[in-house]
Amino acid sequence: MIKLSGISKYLDKKFQRTFILRSIDLEIEQGEFVSIMGPSGAGKSTLLNILGFLDEPNDGEYYFLDEPVHNLSERQKSEYHKSHIGFVFQAYHLIDELTVYENIEMPLLYRKVKGKERKSLVADMLDKFNIVAKKDLFPNQLSGGQQQVVGVARALIGNPKLILADEPTGNLHSEQSEYIMQLFKQLNQEEGVTIIQVTHSDAMAAYGNRVINLQDGAIVTKNPY
Repeated sequence: MIKLSGISKYLDKKFQRTFILRSIDLEIEQGEFVSIMGPSGAGKSTLLNILGFLDEPNDGEYYFLDEPVHNLSERQKSEYHKSHIGFVFQAYHLIDELTVYENIEMPLLYRKVKGKERKSLVADMLDKFNIVAKKDLFPNQLSGGQQQVVGVARALIGNPKLILADEPTGNLHSEQSEYIMQLFKQLNQEEGVTIIQVTHSDAMAAYGNRVINLQDGAIVTKNPY
């Protein structure tokens, strides 16, 4: 599903080059649940953003579903992002002025899905995640765990092939964290959704089936759990 070859990201300042990622070689199969770990500044979020077409490497090749991402136009990348990838963020990134229903519906509006189909898809998500009763509430009326459930529902409504999660439980207490990770595990095992998460937590990483350790922008180990 994903193949990275010699991916590097760096910043050039005067006569100095600072590497964020160094020659990353990585393959991820469809249906995997991968955890990316490493200290702050290791390049974890940058790698996730490159995988999600939100950032571009300076060097190297990226193949997604056999398509050479490094050769795609910005418009093609945007289409791939909208069609195949769902993002879940640590800070939820819900829109405060929109209800739960409207937040979940948002990706469908970007994709110009017709009203009747939108209504049906949002209803399915509300039911799937057991949040029908909360559909008219605003984000500030929800707990952190509930906001993250809405974030997951929003990420999944477009039926993505890949979920990218950046510290998805970083702002949650342990019970909420376990609930979100069980949700991910269920999506991965029962629906075959490929999941790549960045996490600092060994306990959260253990929900995946492989751990990739980054240090100073380079992969140091790729361990199966």
